[in-house]
Amino acid sequence: MRATVIHAPHDIRVEEVSDAAVREPGDAVVRVLRSCICGSDLWAYRGEAKRQPGQRIGHEFLGIVEETGSAVGGLRTGDLVVAPFMWSDGTCAYCSEGLYTSCVHGGFWGSVGFDGGQGEAVRVPHADGTLVRLPADAAGDDRLLTALLALSDVMGTGHHAALGAGARPGATVAVVGDGAVGLCGVLAAKRLGAERIIALGRHTARTDIARLFGATDVVAERGEAAEAAVRELTRGEGAHAVIEAVGTEQSMRTAVNITRDGGAIGYVGVPHGSGTGLDLGVMFDRNITLRGGVAPVRAYIPELLRDVLDGTIDPSPVFDRTVSLDEVPDGYRAMDDRSALKVLIRP
Repeated sequence: MRATVIHAPHDIRVEEVSDAAVREPGDAVVRVLRSCICGSDLWAYRGEAKRQPGQRIGHEFLGIVEETGSAVGGLRTGDLVVAPFMWSDGTCAYCSEGLYTSCVHGGFWGSVGFDGGQGEAVRVPHADGTLVRLPADAAGDDRLLTALLALSDVMGTGHHAALGAGARPGATVAVVGDGAVGLCGVLAAKRLGAERIIALGRHTARTDIARLFGATDVVAERGEAAEAAVRELTRGEGAHAVIEAVGTEQSMRTAVNITRDGGAIGYVGVPHGSGTGLDLGVMFDRNITLRGGVAPVRAYIPELLRDVLDGTIDPSPVFDRTVSLDEVPDGYRAMDDRSALKVLIRP
């Protein structure tokens, strides 16, 4: 089968690899119908996250179950399923508490020795605990499939950030970051009832999506100018809830400085760059709460799935370019130079 591999920074290739196959009784093989490129994939592409030459890549996909191991009881061949960006057994103490990303038997797609999501098929460990069945008729609805793909990562991650920040009815929410996760954070905050949503972003194509998703205000400035603009919009107080969806020192500093005293920050930006940008003394004095981390999207898929299916939310606009599997290297280049927001892959 063909799959995307990374050999070195800026060296992404689509190559023939061993076919995905059942190895353990709890495995399933999923033929990929949709996958995509994540902003976090760019850290490996740029050399900021180490990968072995020839390692698989990609962690967001949905598709059709083609084969199951002897211990798989909840899935059948032909089922349409979506996979969260990490696999999990669904039974350990962490999974039982909803923290699937800490599963003692869990792992990340594209890890050494495992399939990545950007390929023709994927071997799924612990299939019963990992995969979520989708309505079979969704396979024939292109827009719906695209919206459902967002549940594998960015929609659930934006939701995790909004929950961590305390988005709620009547609250003012500010979102730092205009990537797919930040935009889904806007959508999640709207879904949770936020009264005012301030999106920080400089790219009109992205802030237009933010407004479509429910942003009431857009701040195009950065740094201290952005902080001043948010303060002006909030009577000098700042936002009750702030979503940090970038992961740099500057973005975290901005998040702290635009949070209202007594407010909270939900952080989901994968940390990179120097330092953390956290001044614990400032956060202590102002009673600012910090929550977040790797989003346990498997816990959120069932409730978000209902809202996607009934049309309450539609995250599909975050996908603004489509490529074939052979064109995946072009997709990485487009996201790297910011000419694309999020690239959809049709194998």
